[in-house]
Amino acid sequence: MAIRTCLKEQAIELGSGSPARAGSRRAARGRDLAPGRAIVHPPPVIEGPLIAEPGLRVPVWALRWKAVRSGGPGGQNVNKVASKVELRVTLACIEGLTEQTGARLRALAKTRLVGNDELVITSERTRDQGRNLEDALAKLRVLLEAAQRQPRPRRPTRPTRGSVERRLAAKQRRGDTKAGRRWSEEG
Repeated sequence: MAIRTCLKEQAIELGSGSPARAGSRRAARGRDLAPGRAIVHPPPVIEGPLIAEPGLRVPVWALRWKAVRSGGPGGQNVNKVASKVELRVTLACIEGLTEQTGARLRALAKTRLVGNDELVITSERTRDQGRNLEDALAKLRVLLEAAQRQPRPRRPTRPTRGSVERRLAAKQRRGDTKAGRRWSEEG
């Protein structure tokens, strides 16, 4: 799963950015194409399907993400930058998901499920949007791999004779203690 950032030309073609118009403030200050200035790139793009071994595959079209403002400390920067990533996947779109694996996935991610089986994974670990997207995809992969593991069957065991006798003796002692606290007319 590779993540790349689009180039400025691709962003302009997609309509997410536009060059500064003549006469605009940005052009007047010379900030848009001045040499040595940083170009603000559009958000990262997910390339290729997410594959969780041994048999689950999430196609790219099933992964939807958006950047939102992160909470917590960060000064003025936290109010300007949307670095937190919210990744959404509909469980029906996951290829190779069996009924048992789906049930285990729902149990593991019960607090992250929204509405009609939509899984929401967030990441605000770093201050970089691309790295947060990678982190959210890694969380999804770990969750899918954990759902594929078969739980060990529980073997019922019987208590030993000694433990049964100790439990009954403790109950008898406790009952005798409580019986000694009772008020009676004779005593």
